[in-house]
Amino acid sequence: MAAEELTAFLAKTSFFGGLTPEVVGAVAGMLKEKRVSAGEQLFAEGDKGKSMYIVREGALIMKRHCSGGTDARLLMMRPGAFFGVTSLIEMEPRPFSCCAEKDSLLYELTNLDLYKLYKSDTKTYILLLQNIARELCRRLRKAGERIAALEDALHAAAGKQG
Repeated sequence: MAAEELTAFLAKTSFFGGLTPEVVGAVAGMLKEKRVSAGEQLFAEGDKGKSMYIVREGALIMKRHCSGGTDARLLMMRPGAFFGVTSLIEMEPRPFSCCAEKDSLLYELTNLDLYKLYKSDTKTYILLLQNIARELCRRLRKAGERIAALEDALHAAAGKQG
């Protein structure tokens, strides 16, 4: 993919919101292209995380193993989505598994890449961290809404049984 085309795609994602095309282009130069085939696992729950990914093509599903032996499908990631950002900030095991639903093209940014950005361009580093914080807030808000909806459904079901 041409550098200009990649920069234009990335500039439309919330991860790069507020950054100039020149800055997006510079960060784009740090990204590594990764292809994942349909059915292939990108990472497993519990793996050490060191990268985040931006979806260019395809679709990936995030799953978490449940105590009953089943997997809960948490999120579907489609083009423009990014995930794994907590791995750039904390060095904790991955909280879920990621598997490609379709052949997918991803761009990977490692925590080492982000550290290099911190050392070379603190302003861009701060803008990216602000974008990460905004996205984490959005996801936390959505998770709270989903929990409330599940609790409502649980209470409604319990009321029908009692």
